[in-house]
Amino acid sequence: MADEEPVDPKKYLEESCKPKCVKSLLEYKACFKRIQGDETGQKHCTGQYFDYWSCIDKCVALKLFQLLK
Repeated sequence: MADEEPVDPKKYLEESCKPKCVKSLLEYKACFKRIQGDETGQKHCTGQYFDYWSCIDKCVALKLFQLLK
């Protein structure tokens, strides 16, 4: 038992939560598509990116703390 590497359950939980955050992901992808031709570098999709990961983090938090020892 001592030889085994600990497994991080967060990665697994993130994958299982991604389907619940499809709306945020689609908004991020739509923004990315809109700004693809921007040559100035002024436009960005940071807000949509953080909205997507915030959704995933909220979903993961509900399950993750139950698994931690």
